[in-house]
Amino acid sequence: MRSAAGPSVRPRSQPALTLGAIKSLVFSLPVLLALWSISASQASAQSGSAQNLQPENQSNIVRGTVINSVTGQPIGRALVYSPDNRYAMFTDSEGHFEFTLPQAAPGEGIIGGNDGSLTWLMARKPGFLDDRNGRAQIRVSPGSDITIPLTPEALIKGRVSLPTDEPTRGINVQLFSRQVQDGTPRWRPSNAAVANSNGEFRFAELQPGSYKVFTREWMDNDPEGTVPGGQRYGFPPVYYPRATDFATASTIQLTAGQIFEADISLVRQPYYPVKIPVTNAEQNGGMSITVSPQGQRGPGYSLGYNRSKNVIDGQLPNGKYLVEASSFGPNSASGSVNLTVAGAPAEGPTLALARNNSITVNVQEEFTSTNWQAHGTMSVGGKSFAMPKLRLDLDLRVEAVEDDFQQLRGGSLRPPTGTNDDLMVLENLAPGRYWLRPHAQRGYVASATMGGTDLLHEPLVVVPGASTPIDITMRDDSAEIEGTLIRLPATPIGSGGNSLGFIYCIPLPNSTGQLLGITASADGKFDYQMVAPGVYRVIAFSAEQHDIPYRDPEAMKIYEQKGQVVHFEPGQKVSLQLQIISGSE
Repeated sequence: MRSAAGPSVRPRSQPALTLGAIKSLVFSLPVLLALWSISASQASAQSGSAQNLQPENQSNIVRGTVINSVTGQPIGRALVYSPDNRYAMFTDSEGHFEFTLPQAAPGEGIIGGNDGSLTWLMARKPGFLDDRNGRAQIRVSPGSDITIPLTPEALIKGRVSLPTDEPTRGINVQLFSRQVQDGTPRWRPSNAAVANSNGEFRFAELQPGSYKVFTREWMDNDPEGTVPGGQRYGFPPVYYPRATDFATASTIQLTAGQIFEADISLVRQPYYPVKIPVTNAEQNGGMSITVSPQGQRGPGYSLGYNRSKNVIDGQLPNGKYLVEASSFGPNSASGSVNLTVAGAPAEGPTLALARNNSITVNVQEEFTSTNWQAHGTMSVGGKSFAMPKLRLDLDLRVEAVEDDFQQLRGGSLRPPTGTNDDLMVLENLAPGRYWLRPHAQRGYVASATMGGTDLLHEPLVVVPGASTPIDITMRDDSAEIEGTLIRLPATPIGSGGNSLGFIYCIPLPNSTGQLLGITASADGKFDYQMVAPGVYRVIAFSAEQHDIPYRDPEAMKIYEQKGQVVHFEPGQKVSLQLQIISGSE
């Protein structure tokens, strides 16, 4: 027989710990340890009379176990709580917990629904990842055991070493992670750390995934080795393990609970003054500067902008660099030059800033329905007004094709001047290649072209002075999907309220259409009437998905044997039966 996990949550003799009472304390390790000790003492004190504490009616008992999702081992002293903060307790040494729900009046059963029932449970503990997306919410079934898995954190730690015994305190170490944004995997800055005097650094609470680690450049300011007015020395960025640019750095592939050692050795090099004159800069405007070694875009180096002299200046070691600049404000401009440093101070060619482009967007709506009702307001320059009709139907944005480090490239819809301003203009576009990302609020985007380029499948190429408009056609003869979910015995129930699962229509490569997520009802039924025509892979998951890389054909290979491939024609209604797969598959 299972031993008692501790005091019941509701008995008058032992008030429950609620999350509201301790949520400000659980992040403090000393306080958390004290609470665990108290919980253990209470459990021990009552273990001799556990048999007498068990109520005869087991239908109002919620019990379960918190386990390590990787090893399957129970987790002791984990905090189990309800998302609404009304229930909370710690697990015993074997990972067990038990709640007793309050009884309603005779004939009414357990208090239900929004009246006070315990519907969902979560868990947390230092050393394990917090559930930021709600995927680990476990639905409660009174009278039966439930299992709450926790994912152990992954760690990257290491040591930065110098060629001398000089202290390393102050060296900045940067972590980048591979994240899926709007269906495309991108490298994005994750965390930063400062090495201690021993050169040690540590990145904790990491999710499973892909990472890169590197050091920011660090100037040698040792007074014993620095002569006023003499040669300056520094330590250029090193991309783990020994790469000189971000592109050739090793990718660290972390699994749950893994500890990865990433030691980095720095090399001391001479640094030389550099200067790049700038023309066409705004008198009072700011400037954003990026420096990429060998033309390989990536973080690590830096230069500044001297507004009074209209020059970009700073210090760099020997090498070839691409220097890009972009000014701020409504009259934004951008430009770039190549710079070579070869054992002496260097002055690059003049960097001429060119005004970024604006492109007009013409929208033709071929709608047949007249019962579309939509309203909204917006505020521009302190003035509020009803949103123009076209802005209610369509939203547009652009995304640089090489977007990992293209923070300089702007591009957004010009704000309307009032309710009747339906003019759509993409402005502040620096020269480069972009993906057009239309999002239809009504119907779907049937086509988007610029000249002879199909912008639904090919990049938008922006060149200085370009003025060719973008033509978009919208239709409302959407397809419809309906169906039923089949839950396999080993598949957990989803974490979306009363939903049995989550259906995703994922457009295949070179197909029209846009990613669509549908929530099924508790009986497994689903229906959606605004599917953009195209070819999709339709998959049902037990948990909500936030990172499907549907724009990356290579990454999507893991889904090739899952779900069903469906071709949606305009106006077609498709009925499906889908088996739910685990949200972690």
